[in-house]
Amino acid sequence: METILNASRYLTEEQAEFYRVEGYLVLKGILDDADMAPIREALMDKVSRIADELLEAGIVDDLMEDAPFEKRLAHLFKGRPDSDFLKYGRGWRDRHPGCYEFMSNPKILDAVESLIGPEIFCSPVYNVRPKVPGVAAGAVPWHQDKSYWPESNANPVITVWIPLVETNDENGCLMVWPRTQHTKLLSYHHETITSTKYLEIDEKHLAGKKELSLPVKPGDMILFNDRCIHASGPNNSDGVRWSMDLRYQPTDQDPMPERGAGFLARSLIHPERVATREDWIAERPEHDE
Repeated sequence: METILNASRYLTEEQAEFYRVEGYLVLKGILDDADMAPIREALMDKVSRIADELLEAGIVDDLMEDAPFEKRLAHLFKGRPDSDFLKYGRGWRDRHPGCYEFMSNPKILDAVESLIGPEIFCSPVYNVRPKVPGVAAGAVPWHQDKSYWPESNANPVITVWIPLVETNDENGCLMVWPRTQHTKLLSYHHETITSTKYLEIDEKHLAGKKELSLPVKPGDMILFNDRCIHASGPNNSDGVRWSMDLRYQPTDQDPMPERGAGFLARSLIHPERVATREDWIAERPEHDE
């Protein structure tokens, strides 16, 4: 199901029902250039810092400052071993102001509120995903997000997966296995093909797998349940497949502080406690005047 939000930006009942049944929902054209600007700025700053470090270390001799956002990181690591890139991590969680602005965007929160209500906590488990061409770590195996917090009572956790560039089968778009969100947490292991130790569901659970590729463009969003089995393929293009996965949950669930500091993103009951940008940067989950 590919659809556009109604004028109020909340999900229709049909959309919410599709999510409940299928375990995922694709929303087209939700975010505009102004919405995307804060996170793009944050990532351009990050890439510039990485370029400076590579130059200082003698790994590159060109900062690639004229390269477009979609290509610069790919140019910097072209021909380099995976270890050079993985030094910076397979997922980024920088506390840049642009990250907060993006995660607290009302358009995103409206869609989430339609599914879990107005008391919304933004999980500390968010990631910017720079899928660089030729780096084995770009392919993410079939897994359930719930396997990363198996002991937590945080359920449901909604992942909002947002592309920052066009994603497709060539550069490794998101793939889901519909209607697996009611599946119990399946047994899993650390994959061994790459050096990332991604969690992967055991092979015995993949019998009868029904994968669905979800190509999307900047401005689109994919929502899915943390038990919905999903994956993404390698990046075989010449540009970076940039995406960001954000996670939201009801405020009465485990905030998982052992995984970092999340923040109160919206509250009808206690609006005065909603975390400001300054609170988030200081790792305070709520505002306390």
